[in-house]
Amino acid sequence: MATEMLKPVEWVGSSRGDLKKFPAIVQDRVGFALYQAQVGLKHRSAKPLKGLGANVLEIISRQEGDTYRTVYTVRFKAAIYVLHAFQKKAKRGIATPKQEIDLVKHRLKAAEQHYMETYGEG
Repeated sequence: MATEMLKPVEWVGSSRGDLKKFPAIVQDRVGFALYQAQVGLKHRSAKPLKGLGANVLEIISRQEGDTYRTVYTVRFKAAIYVLHAFQKKAKRGIATPKQEIDLVKHRLKAAEQHYMETYGEG
């Protein structure tokens, strides 16, 4: 696929640096999922993040007993925004902790503002 057809990936807050701290194999999985989003596809492990609509997705990757999550949005026509990347610490339950959801909501607002300033579209 030609690179002209790839939507750019924009990183919000510390998401890129946080992803770089994940094990290499997890980074590869997330990178491939983001590539698929760039070309208009949805990776099989990308699921809507509950409570934020169908266009805010999370990739859950398990590696050696640890769980890593990366949240991104395909809400915008011209770019993919990575909102958050974190290691889930809680050993009970599968729900995303409230503080992580709050951070995603905050970064989604920042992404909306950045998108309007950078791409000038709604």
